[in-house]
Amino acid sequence: MSLEHLLDEPVTDPLPLYRYRDGMAAMDLLIAAICHLDLFTWLAKNPATLGAICERFGLQLRPADVMMTLCNAAGLTTCSGGVFLPTLRAREHLVAGSHWNLGPYFASVKDRPSTLAMLDVLRTGKPARFANVDPQAWAEAMERPDFAATFTATMDCRGVLLGPALAKKIDLSEHHALLDVAGGSGIYACAVAARHPHLRAAVLEKAPVDRIAREAIAKRGASSRVEVITGDMFNDTWPRGFDVHLMSNVLHDWDEPRVRQLIAKSYAALPDGGRLLVHQAFINAEKTGPLHVAEFSAFLMQITEGKCYSLGEMRRYLSDAGFHWAGQHATAVGRCVILAVKG
Repeated sequence: MSLEHLLDEPVTDPLPLYRYRDGMAAMDLLIAAICHLDLFTWLAKNPATLGAICERFGLQLRPADVMMTLCNAAGLTTCSGGVFLPTLRAREHLVAGSHWNLGPYFASVKDRPSTLAMLDVLRTGKPARFANVDPQAWAEAMERPDFAATFTATMDCRGVLLGPALAKKIDLSEHHALLDVAGGSGIYACAVAARHPHLRAAVLEKAPVDRIAREAIAKRGASSRVEVITGDMFNDTWPRGFDVHLMSNVLHDWDEPRVRQLIAKSYAALPDGGRLLVHQAFINAEKTGPLHVAEFSAFLMQITEGKCYSLGEMRRYLSDAGFHWAGQHATAVGRCVILAVKG
Protein backbone atom coordinates (compact mmCIF):
# COMPACT_ATOMS: atom_id res chain seq x y z
CA MET A 1 0.00 0.00 0.00
CA SER A 2 1.35 3.45 -0.88
CA LEU A 3 1.34 6.13 1.79
CA GLU A 4 -0.61 8.46 -0.50
CA HIS A 5 -3.47 5.93 -0.60
CA LEU A 6 -4.15 6.80 3.04
CA LEU A 7 -5.56 10.14 1.92
CA ASP A 8 -8.44 8.54 0.01
CA GLU A 9 -11.88 9.59 1.22
CA PRO A 10 -15.32 8.05 0.56
CA VAL A 11 -17.88 9.60 -1.76
CA THR A 12 -20.76 9.16 0.71
CA ASP A 13 -21.11 10.54 4.24
CA PRO A 14 -21.28 7.79 6.90
CA LEU A 15 -22.52 10.11 9.68
CA PRO A 16 -26.02 8.50 9.74
CA LEU A 17 -24.35 5.12 10.32
CA TYR A 18 -22.12 6.53 13.05
CA ARG A 19 -25.20 7.84 14.83
CA TYR A 20 -26.69 4.35 15.22
CA ARG A 21 -23.67 3.25 17.22
CA ASP A 22 -22.52 6.50 18.82
CA GLY A 23 -26.02 7.51 19.87
CA MET A 24 -27.31 4.27 21.31
CA ALA A 25 -26.78 5.31 24.94
CA ALA A 26 -28.77 8.53 24.49
CA MET A 27 -32.04 6.60 24.52
CA ASP A 28 -31.24 5.04 27.89
CA LEU A 29 -30.21 8.42 29.30
CA LEU A 30 -33.50 10.03 28.25
CA ILE A 31 -35.57 7.10 29.55
CA ALA A 32 -33.78 7.37 32.90
CA ALA A 33 -34.52 11.11 33.00
CA ILE A 34 -38.18 10.65 32.04
CA CYS A 35 -39.11 7.58 34.08
CA HIS A 36 -36.71 7.14 36.97
CA LEU A 37 -36.16 10.81 37.77
CA ASP A 38 -39.39 12.32 36.39
CA LEU A 39 -37.10 15.21 35.58
CA PHE A 40 -39.45 17.23 33.41
CA THR A 41 -42.35 17.16 35.86
CA TRP A 42 -40.04 18.53 38.55
CA LEU A 43 -38.44 21.14 36.28
CA ALA A 44 -41.87 22.40 35.21
CA LYS A 45 -42.45 23.47 38.81
CA ASN A 46 -38.83 24.08 39.81
CA PRO A 47 -36.62 25.72 37.15
CA ALA A 48 -33.15 24.84 38.35
CA THR A 49 -29.41 25.11 37.84
CA LEU A 50 -27.28 22.07 37.14
CA GLY A 51 -26.12 22.05 40.75
CA ALA A 52 -29.68 22.11 42.03
CA ILE A 53 -30.63 19.26 39.69
CA CYS A 54 -27.72 17.20 41.04
CA GLU A 55 -28.76 17.94 44.63
CA ARG A 56 -32.43 17.15 44.05
CA PHE A 57 -31.89 13.81 42.31
CA GLY A 58 -28.60 12.70 43.86
CA LEU A 59 -26.65 12.89 40.62
CA GLN A 60 -22.96 13.39 39.90
CA LEU A 61 -21.97 16.54 38.03
CA ARG A 62 -20.35 15.01 34.92
CA PRO A 63 -23.22 12.69 33.91
CA ALA A 64 -25.81 15.30 34.89
CA ASP A 65 -24.11 17.82 32.61
CA VAL A 66 -24.23 15.30 29.75
CA MET A 67 -27.91 14.62 30.48
CA MET A 68 -28.89 18.29 30.45
CA THR A 69 -26.82 18.97 27.32
CA LEU A 70 -28.70 16.14 25.61
CA CYS A 71 -32.02 17.60 26.80
CA ASN A 72 -31.04 20.99 25.37
CA ALA A 73 -29.92 19.50 22.06
CA ALA A 74 -33.10 17.40 21.79
CA GLY A 75 -35.30 20.46 22.25
CA LEU A 76 -36.63 19.33 25.64
CA THR A 77 -35.07 22.05 27.80
CA THR A 78 -33.67 25.53 27.41
CA CYS A 79 -31.07 27.14 29.62
CA SER A 80 -30.95 30.85 30.42
CA GLY A 81 -28.54 32.25 32.98
CA GLY A 82 -27.64 28.73 34.02
CA VAL A 83 -31.27 27.85 34.82
CA PHE A 84 -32.93 24.95 32.98
CA LEU A 85 -36.58 25.09 31.91
CA PRO A 86 -38.66 22.47 30.05
CA THR A 87 -39.77 23.45 26.56
CA LEU A 88 -43.38 23.34 25.42
CA ARG A 89 -42.75 19.92 23.84
CA ALA A 90 -41.52 18.56 27.16
CA ARG A 91 -44.38 20.20 29.09
CA GLU A 92 -46.96 18.65 26.78
CA HIS A 93 -45.47 15.18 26.46
CA LEU A 94 -43.15 14.49 29.41
CA VAL A 95 -44.83 16.12 32.43
CA ALA A 96 -47.12 14.11 34.70
CA GLY A 97 -50.71 15.34 34.54
CA SER A 98 -50.51 16.52 30.95
CA HIS A 99 -53.25 15.17 28.70
CA TRP A 100 -50.55 14.01 26.24
CA ASN A 101 -48.04 12.68 28.78
CA LEU A 102 -45.91 9.88 27.29
CA GLY A 103 -44.44 8.82 30.62
CA PRO A 104 -46.27 5.46 30.67
CA TYR A 105 -45.15 4.79 27.09
CA PHE A 106 -41.50 5.09 28.09
CA ALA A 107 -42.10 3.35 31.42
CA SER A 108 -42.73 0.10 29.59
CA VAL A 109 -38.98 -0.09 28.84
CA LYS A 110 -37.56 1.68 31.90
CA ASP A 111 -36.23 -1.49 33.54
CA ARG A 112 -34.05 -2.62 30.66
CA PRO A 113 -30.57 -3.51 32.00
CA SER A 114 -28.93 -0.82 29.88
CA THR A 115 -31.28 1.86 31.27
CA LEU A 116 -30.69 0.75 34.85
CA ALA A 117 -26.95 0.80 34.19
CA MET A 118 -27.29 4.37 32.91
CA LEU A 119 -29.17 5.36 36.05
CA ASP A 120 -26.30 3.95 38.10
CA VAL A 121 -23.80 6.03 36.10
CA LEU A 122 -25.88 9.16 36.78
CA ARG A 123 -25.82 8.49 40.51
CA THR A 124 -22.25 7.28 40.95
CA GLY A 125 -20.38 9.00 38.14
CA LYS A 126 -18.60 5.71 37.48
CA PRO A 127 -18.53 4.22 33.96
CA ALA A 128 -20.44 1.05 33.17
CA ARG A 129 -19.16 -2.11 31.50
CA PHE A 130 -18.13 -1.97 27.85
CA ALA A 131 -17.25 -4.90 25.60
CA ASN A 132 -17.84 -7.22 28.60
CA VAL A 133 -15.00 -5.54 30.51
CA ASP A 134 -15.52 -4.04 33.94
CA PRO A 135 -14.34 -0.40 33.94
CA GLN A 136 -12.05 -1.04 36.90
CA ALA A 137 -10.30 -3.75 34.86
CA TRP A 138 -9.98 -1.74 31.63
CA ALA A 139 -6.29 -0.93 32.06
CA GLU A 140 -5.51 -4.58 32.73
CA ALA A 141 -7.59 -5.67 29.73
CA MET A 142 -5.65 -3.31 27.46
CA GLU A 143 -2.45 -5.06 28.54
CA ARG A 144 -3.76 -8.32 27.05
CA PRO A 145 -2.62 -8.59 23.43
CA ASP A 146 -5.94 -10.09 22.24
CA PHE A 147 -8.15 -7.37 23.75
CA ALA A 148 -5.73 -4.57 22.85
CA ALA A 149 -5.64 -5.75 19.23
CA THR A 150 -9.46 -5.90 18.99
CA PHE A 151 -9.98 -2.48 20.55
CA THR A 152 -7.21 -0.86 18.48
CA ALA A 153 -8.77 -2.26 15.32
CA THR A 154 -12.10 -0.76 16.37
CA MET A 155 -10.53 2.69 16.57
CA ASP A 156 -8.44 2.15 13.43
CA CYS A 157 -11.45 1.67 11.14
CA ARG A 158 -12.77 5.04 12.30
CA GLY A 159 -9.35 6.60 11.77
CA VAL A 160 -9.30 5.46 8.13
CA LEU A 161 -12.03 8.06 7.56
CA LEU A 162 -11.02 10.69 10.12
CA GLY A 163 -7.25 10.61 9.49
CA PRO A 164 -7.35 11.94 5.92
CA ALA A 165 -10.03 14.49 6.80
CA LEU A 166 -7.85 15.78 9.63
CA ALA A 167 -4.63 15.77 7.61
CA LYS A 168 -6.18 17.85 4.81
CA LYS A 169 -7.47 20.54 7.19
CA ILE A 170 -4.21 21.43 8.95
CA ASP A 171 -1.25 23.35 7.57
CA LEU A 172 1.98 22.02 9.05
CA SER A 173 4.29 23.42 6.37
CA GLU A 174 6.25 25.37 8.99
CA HIS A 175 6.61 22.44 11.38
CA HIS A 176 8.95 19.47 11.20
CA ALA A 177 7.92 16.76 13.70
CA LEU A 178 4.57 15.50 15.00
CA LEU A 179 3.94 13.37 18.10
CA ASP A 180 0.63 11.48 18.01
CA VAL A 181 -0.18 10.96 21.70
CA ALA A 182 -1.99 7.68 22.45
CA GLY A 183 -2.24 7.29 18.69
CA GLY A 184 -3.43 3.66 18.69
CA SER A 185 -2.68 2.01 15.36
CA GLY A 186 -0.88 5.10 14.09
CA ILE A 187 -3.49 5.79 11.42
CA TYR A 188 -3.62 9.52 12.18
CA ALA A 189 0.16 9.92 12.19
CA CYS A 190 0.35 8.00 8.90
CA ALA A 191 -2.30 10.19 7.27
CA VAL A 192 -0.57 13.39 8.42
CA ALA A 193 2.77 12.07 7.17
CA ALA A 194 1.21 11.27 3.79
CA ARG A 195 -0.21 14.79 3.54
CA HIS A 196 3.04 16.47 4.67
CA PRO A 197 6.00 14.61 3.12
CA HIS A 198 8.54 16.82 4.89
CA LEU A 199 7.20 15.89 8.33
CA ARG A 200 8.66 13.33 10.72
CA ALA A 201 5.99 11.58 12.82
CA ALA A 202 5.88 9.34 15.87
CA VAL A 203 3.20 7.57 17.88
CA LEU A 204 3.40 7.51 21.69
CA GLU A 205 1.74 4.33 22.98
CA LYS A 206 1.89 1.87 25.88
CA ALA A 207 2.64 -1.82 25.51
CA PRO A 208 1.21 -3.94 23.96
CA VAL A 209 -0.43 -1.32 21.72
CA ASP A 210 3.04 -0.09 20.74
CA ARG A 211 3.72 -3.44 19.04
CA ILE A 212 0.29 -3.39 17.37
CA ALA A 213 1.01 0.12 16.10
CA ARG A 214 4.38 -0.90 14.62
CA GLU A 215 2.75 -3.77 12.76
CA ALA A 216 -0.09 -1.59 11.45
CA ILE A 217 2.30 1.15 10.35
CA ALA A 218 4.45 -1.41 8.54
CA LYS A 219 1.41 -2.82 6.71
CA ARG A 220 0.63 0.69 5.52
CA GLY A 221 4.15 1.10 4.18
CA ALA A 222 4.90 3.99 6.54
CA SER A 223 7.65 2.60 8.77
CA SER A 224 10.27 4.87 7.23
CA ARG A 225 8.14 7.93 8.06
CA VAL A 226 6.39 7.05 11.31
CA GLU A 227 8.09 5.56 14.37
CA VAL A 228 6.57 4.28 17.60
CA ILE A 229 7.78 5.42 21.02
CA THR A 230 6.79 3.28 23.98
CA GLY A 231 5.49 5.34 26.87
CA ASP A 232 2.62 6.13 29.22
CA MET A 233 1.07 9.52 28.45
CA PHE A 234 0.12 10.06 32.10
CA ASN A 235 3.12 8.73 33.98
CA ASP A 236 6.10 9.20 31.63
CA THR A 237 7.84 12.35 30.47
CA TRP A 238 6.84 13.12 26.91
CA PRO A 239 9.67 12.97 24.38
CA ARG A 240 11.11 16.29 23.19
CA GLY A 241 12.02 17.25 19.65
CA PHE A 242 8.45 17.51 18.40
CA ASP A 243 6.89 20.86 17.53
CA VAL A 244 3.37 19.48 16.98
CA HIS A 245 1.34 17.32 19.33
CA LEU A 246 -1.82 15.53 18.20
CA MET A 247 -4.43 14.14 20.57
CA SER A 248 -7.14 12.60 18.43
CA ASN A 249 -10.14 11.08 20.22
CA VAL A 250 -8.13 10.97 23.44
CA LEU A 251 -9.31 13.72 25.80
CA HIS A 252 -12.97 12.70 25.57
CA ASP A 253 -12.17 9.51 27.52
CA TRP A 254 -11.08 11.37 30.65
CA ASP A 255 -12.48 13.65 33.33
CA GLU A 256 -11.49 17.30 33.68
CA PRO A 257 -8.45 16.83 35.99
CA ARG A 258 -6.95 14.26 33.61
CA VAL A 259 -7.71 16.43 30.58
CA ARG A 260 -5.96 19.35 32.23
CA GLN A 261 -3.02 17.08 33.11
CA LEU A 262 -2.55 15.99 29.50
CA ILE A 263 -2.81 19.53 28.17
CA ALA A 264 -0.23 20.67 30.73
CA LYS A 265 2.13 17.86 29.73
CA SER A 266 1.81 18.91 26.11
CA TYR A 267 2.60 22.52 26.99
CA ALA A 268 5.67 21.46 28.98
CA ALA A 269 7.07 19.29 26.18
CA LEU A 270 6.45 21.63 23.22
CA PRO A 271 8.90 24.36 22.21
CA ASP A 272 7.75 27.98 21.98
CA GLY A 273 5.59 28.28 18.89
CA GLY A 274 4.73 24.59 19.05
CA ARG A 275 1.21 23.55 18.19
CA LEU A 276 -1.28 21.28 19.93
CA LEU A 277 -4.03 19.71 17.81
CA VAL A 278 -7.07 18.40 19.71
CA HIS A 279 -9.29 16.35 17.41
CA GLN A 280 -12.62 14.87 18.48
CA ALA A 281 -16.33 15.72 18.63
CA PHE A 282 -17.20 18.90 20.53
CA ILE A 283 -20.39 20.33 21.96
CA ASN A 284 -20.92 23.97 21.00
CA ALA A 285 -20.04 26.71 23.49
CA GLU A 286 -23.72 27.20 24.44
CA LYS A 287 -24.16 23.47 25.13
CA THR A 288 -27.22 23.26 22.89
CA GLY A 289 -25.85 20.75 20.38
CA PRO A 290 -25.17 19.45 17.84
CA LEU A 291 -27.63 16.69 18.69
CA HIS A 292 -25.48 13.88 17.27
CA VAL A 293 -22.55 15.02 19.44
CA ALA A 294 -24.78 15.25 22.53
CA GLU A 295 -25.91 11.68 21.77
CA PHE A 296 -22.29 10.52 21.43
CA SER A 297 -21.45 12.26 24.69
CA ALA A 298 -24.01 10.05 26.45
CA PHE A 299 -22.21 6.99 25.08
CA LEU A 300 -18.81 8.28 26.24
CA MET A 301 -20.16 9.29 29.64
CA GLN A 302 -21.54 5.80 30.13
CA ILE A 303 -18.38 3.82 29.32
CA THR A 304 -15.49 6.19 30.13
CA GLU A 305 -14.56 8.83 32.68
CA GLY A 306 -15.12 11.55 30.08
CA LYS A 307 -17.68 13.08 27.73
CA CYS A 308 -17.78 15.31 24.65
CA TYR A 309 -16.39 18.57 25.96
CA SER A 310 -17.75 21.89 24.79
CA LEU A 311 -15.70 24.36 22.80
CA GLY A 312 -16.01 26.74 25.73
CA GLU A 313 -14.60 24.18 28.15
CA MET A 314 -11.70 23.36 25.83
CA ARG A 315 -10.91 27.04 25.30
CA ARG A 316 -10.72 27.49 29.08
CA TYR A 317 -8.53 24.42 29.67
CA LEU A 318 -6.10 25.43 26.92
CA SER A 319 -5.90 29.03 28.09
CA ASP A 320 -5.34 28.00 31.70
CA ALA A 321 -2.39 25.88 30.55
CA GLY A 322 -0.85 28.81 28.66
CA PHE A 323 -1.92 27.97 25.10
CA HIS A 324 -3.32 30.53 22.67
CA TRP A 325 -6.42 29.54 20.72
CA ALA A 326 -5.60 29.45 16.98
CA GLY A 327 -8.93 28.33 15.52
CA GLN A 328 -10.86 25.20 14.67
CA HIS A 329 -11.73 23.25 11.51
CA ALA A 330 -14.45 20.67 10.85
CA THR A 331 -13.07 17.31 9.69
CA ALA A 332 -15.62 14.48 9.19
CA VAL A 333 -18.67 12.82 10.83
CA GLY A 334 -19.22 15.71 13.20
CA ARG A 335 -15.65 15.93 14.45
CA CYS A 336 -13.37 18.94 14.36
CA VAL A 337 -9.80 19.87 15.23
CA ILE A 338 -8.86 22.68 17.60
CA LEU A 339 -5.52 24.40 17.00
CA ALA A 340 -3.64 25.83 19.97
CA VAL A 341 -0.18 27.46 20.05
CA LYS A 342 2.36 27.66 22.87
CA GLY A 343 3.85 31.08 23.56
